Amino acid sequence: MALPIIIDTDPGQDDCIAILLALASPELQVLGLTTVAGNVSAPQTARNALRICALAKRRDLPVFAGCERPLLNQPYHAPEIHGESGLDGAHLPEPRTKLQPRHAVDWLVETLMSRDEPTTIVAVAPLTNIAMALRREPRIADKIKRLVIMGGALRVGGNMTPAAEFNVFVDPHAAAIVFDSDIDIALFPLDVTWKVRVRYEHVERLRAAKGAAAHTVADLMDFYLGTEAMAQSGQDKGAPLHDACAIAWLIDPTLFRGSRLSVRVETGSPLTLGQTLPDWRGLWDRPANVEAFEDADAPRILDLLIQRLGKL
Repeated sequence: MALPIIIDTDPGQDDCIAILLALASPELQVLGLTTVAGNVSAPQTARNALRICALAKRRDLPVFAGCERPLLNQPYHAPEIHGESGLDGAHLPEPRTKLQPRHAVDWLVETLMSRDEPTTIVAVAPLTNIAMALRREPRIADKIKRLVIMGGALRVGGNMTPAAEFNVFVDPHAAAIVFDSDIDIALFPLDVTWKVRVRYEHVERLRAAKGAAAHTVADLMDFYLGTEAMAQSGQDKGAPLHDACAIAWLIDPTLFRGSRLSVRVETGSPLTLGQTLPDWRGLWDRPANVEAFEDADAPRILDLLIQRLGKL
């Protein structure tokens, strides 16, 4: 039986790849997409989600636009990575459907509270929508089976500041609300996503596959490889497949290895704002709230991605 999931997203090339991987996988049933400001502005992330649905020929998949700015901080976007549109490098079809009239936060609360069984949420964006939903209806914490998050950095340092990763940095106060809740979290920090890198040989395999989705992702990765190469000049060549790691784990948990620990988010210090701080030694009087992944079988993950996209 397929696992019902909601994807909270800010597309973004890597978001696009994650969504397409989910839609190409019979193990998962995507109930809807909720969008939030992040990689690009909120109106653009919503439009991008509609374009991804059009590419996947999923007119039935509802898209709900969410929060347009972080809880307290000024909005911050990443055009140097994803381009001005968020999906630079490829031609995606124009939207075939319209945004749903309800706000993403309202839909999240209503959907979670109305379902008989707890639901898995995959959050691959700043956590503003999730935090707002928790504040609006705290009881949803018991209705979330697991919150699968791409975000944070544990041992490796950040990609926005020496301490902070992008998704948490953009809205650290929202992240703190989420990490301080009692929700079971599966965390995919930079420690693991930086180990799953797309290189040009993978782009060529995507181009050789059948289907518009694989070819579009190949075009996106061509662009993404260039921008990541500039932004991560000290890293090995290749573009990290950040968000798709969260989806790949839901499809096949054996692809990743991690451990349970307590993680909190720094919101007070200007120097370390947005840091995800792990309690490696169990010094806090606080139960482990996160399964944090640090290692991955990158070749198998990339094989899975290419195989699935070739069938979409």
